[in-house]
Amino acid sequence: MNTVYSIGELESFLVAILVLFIGHSVNRHIAFFRKYNIPEPIVGGLIVAAIITALHFNQITLQFTLSMQNTLMLMFFSTVGLAASYKLLLKGGSKVFIFLGIASLYIIIQNAVGVSMATALGLEPLMGLIAGSITLSGGHGTGAAWAQTFSENYGINTLEFAMAAATFGLVMGGIIGGPVAQRLINKNNLVSSYGVGGNHHKDHPDLVTYDQLEEDRVTAKSILEILFILLLCVAGAKWVGSLVATMDISWLKMPDFVYALFIGVVITNITEVSRGYKINSESVDILGTVSLSLFLAMALMNLKLWEIFDLAIPLLLILMMQTIILALFAYFVTFRLMGGNYDAAVMAGGHCGFGMGATPTAVMNMGALVTRTGPSPQAFMVVPIVGAFFIDIVNAIILQGYLSFIG
Repeated sequence: MNTVYSIGELESFLVAILVLFIGHSVNRHIAFFRKYNIPEPIVGGLIVAAIITALHFNQITLQFTLSMQNTLMLMFFSTVGLAASYKLLLKGGSKVFIFLGIASLYIIIQNAVGVSMATALGLEPLMGLIAGSITLSGGHGTGAAWAQTFSENYGINTLEFAMAAATFGLVMGGIIGGPVAQRLINKNNLVSSYGVGGNHHKDHPDLVTYDQLEEDRVTAKSILEILFILLLCVAGAKWVGSLVATMDISWLKMPDFVYALFIGVVITNITEVSRGYKINSESVDILGTVSLSLFLAMALMNLKLWEIFDLAIPLLLILMMQTIILALFAYFVTFRLMGGNYDAAVMAGGHCGFGMGATPTAVMNMGALVTRTGPSPQAFMVVPIVGAFFIDIVNAIILQGYLSFIG
């Protein structure tokens, strides 16, 4: 008989913080994780998820109450928006479209791999799309939406496979990003233009580093001011989302975190042009790092790893091949086409994150890198904008093309 234990909101929040402590402790004692910059939430989250999975197979189920998870995600993307001043956007604007082109090319390859392998293994070709960009570039939400479409239009039940594939991608995206980028940095002797170590905020006051080890000079007042702005972005994003849904404006329908990001962009540029208030970048840095770390910890500790065990061997083979091909693509293609410099290496690590998992995983990959190897503000501007906004549109268009071809 399965026994279910519901964990309260406060206790669940405590477990999320414990996940980060576990990840930090493991990374500190195991050189491999430090060397290849495996993010602490990934390490701690997988350990806790493994414990919960072991309990599950012993007929014990833990249900966490994680009502803050979505708010923390929105807060993080708000900090990405606050860090994107018009000066930075002008400086790196072309890189956004180059990276979008690279990511779009990879989605075509990702689906070609999925469909061809599914066909070769005797599966329905549509299953290749599920083990392709639907779940790997799209994530759990996109997987669930397409599973419903496949059920209604093709009579195929793919929800379990979609959730398992998305879970697999989230984990692997967080694992391969650090090693790929670190190998590029070491092999090509790349360094951040802002240098490694030191106090970047002192030398570059407007820089948002997402460096967990950076010494920040903040005050209670500055933290409260930025917290107010972030919650304003969160509330605004939810309001815009509900307004778009109510008015049924299909072309404006996007995930709430995209609205939060762009509200942040608007606020930071209004304050910069008007010069009436200066955004405290160090406070943005701290709150952004904390909210992202806690969000990922909550996402990973809530993973149902046993869903992966239920995957058929053919689908596991497809997903393993997708992991290898993305790592090679990021290493040889993304890095070179993005300029072959330090920022390109960090973006290659980010591409591994959202090409297999989700944009927060991509950003956490990059955050783990810059903590050791120096800031890359361009990467933190380009990857979230492409991963959070443009790629979903491109993914939908490419998927429709594949469906018309398969059908």
